[in-house]
Amino acid sequence: MLNRCLKIKTRASILVMDIRIFQPRESEGCWMCRYEIDWPEGRQTMDAAGCDGVQALISALQMIGADLYTSDYHRNGQLQSLGDGWTGYGFPVPYNLRDALIGEDARFL
Repeated sequence: MLNRCLKIKTRASILVMDIRIFQPRESEGCWMCRYEIDWPEGRQTMDAAGCDGVQALISALQMIGADLYTSDYHRNGQLQSLGDGWTGYGFPVPYNLRDALIGEDARFL
């Protein structure tokens, strides 16, 4: 399992939001990669699919990026990286969301 932590600024505090990515697994003739995002409202669990494990992993990373960049937390400026001077979240997004990228995400992804 891989893990990344982001933070969400609220009026009262700063919340740590965990993102977990699990190893791709074969399932009924295709490959699946499960991921979880611990939003303040509760855990979101999703599976990304691919023709092999690499494609399933890439799909999961892009789905996470899409979830983050289309969230109200991003739109409201509350979602932030946990440090190292990096602005952005470090996840790729599908081509149609590239205009939403911020900071180093916009430069490098």
